[in-house]
Amino acid sequence: TMKREDWVAFCRTLPGSYEDYPFGEEWTVMRHRENQKSFALLYQREGRLWANLKCEPMEADFLRNAFSGVRPAYHMNKTHWNSVALDGSVPEEEVRRMILHSFELTADRRKR
Repeated sequence: TMKREDWVAFCRTLPGSYEDYPFGEEWTVMRHRENQKSFALLYQREGRLWANLKCEPMEADFLRNAFSGVRPAYHMNKTHWNSVALDGSVPEEEVRRMILHSFELTADRRKR
């Protein structure tokens, strides 16, 4: 299973991304340099590593039903954000796809 550092490293491969710690070391917030919007928030909760990722509402709902490790986002808009367990309960390839989707949804509109 990938660790937090591995997921941060994956997010850093996306163009113009950077990591931020506005809430202290507990939360790693991955942002777009161009607009400072966050696209992935990584944190520990219930003994698991999680990522909050933006998602289109219908897909968010589908993913919650498809994977036990996907639920409405902790501390965020539950219509547009999911919390995804990074403990192997969701396949790594699927998590990567979700991160890319979140990255695209939060990019500057003119770049989409």
